[in-house]
Amino acid sequence: MGYILALIVIKSAEIIAWYRENARDLPWRAEGVPPWGVLLSEVMSHQTQVERVAPIWQEWIARWPTPAAFAAAGTDEILRAWGTLGYPRRALRLKECAQAIVDAHRGTVPDDVDDLLALPGIGEYTARAVACFAYGQNVAVVDTNVRRVYARAERGEENAKPRKAEIAEVAALLPVENGPEFSVGLMELGALVCTSRAPKCEACPVSECAWVAAGKPAGEVKLSTQKFAGTDRQVRGKIMRVLRDADAPVPQEAIDVVWPDAAQRSRALFSLLDDGLAVQDEHGLFHLPR
Repeated sequence: MGYILALIVIKSAEIIAWYRENARDLPWRAEGVPPWGVLLSEVMSHQTQVERVAPIWQEWIARWPTPAAFAAAGTDEILRAWGTLGYPRRALRLKECAQAIVDAHRGTVPDDVDDLLALPGIGEYTARAVACFAYGQNVAVVDTNVRRVYARAERGEENAKPRKAEIAEVAALLPVENGPEFSVGLMELGALVCTSRAPKCEACPVSECAWVAAGKPAGEVKLSTQKFAGTDRQVRGKIMRVLRDADAPVPQEAIDVVWPDAAQRSRALFSLLDDGLAVQDEHGLFHLPR
């Protein structure tokens, strides 16, 4: 590891102090939030802005405060509550995850990274985030924000792709004391200051950044913006809205009006059926799974 790595380790106290001064007031960071609430927040926030997640998370944790309560809920009820967060398959996986927690862990979210990884729909990042932020374990948590902060401060690169070594590299930054707070501080730093575009370097507590010292060279990893308008994902969302808003199964005609391109509309509908997000009954009507 290089000079900047040692510098970040020395300045962990400053990053923690910055976090305490600048952290967003997110409901799942409140004292007393159970591990289930942390797990929900991490899954909901994947590829979704936390500002959109916060009010729905608050509704969910009040409605389903435990994995057992969530596992017992109807799938249609869950999908309606998911609303327009996007990527609704996450909601289905959450139900599977909650059931596995009930079946294998007596309704208690496990605190071990490997046990968390064994749950349906839980990947490396989420498992480590729950262990760290819900249980206070000093384990490395690497999301896109942490990856970007590390790439710039340590490697002098504007952006970086995921790398096998990154968990070990970030783990080497963790202070012995207040490690979880340092981890969330790095994440918040990437979200608020060391952003992918227009970073606010003047506000950064890491004063000796390798990327800044190199003159902020443009990175080889190019940022891409996902298009939404006109995609199958948009059409799927429109069909899901029809099904969520309906009090009873709907005919094909109710779906046909949401999008003019018949081929794309059909493709989107059948993908929802394949994903288990929609069901066609024996009468040819469509509804949410129950």
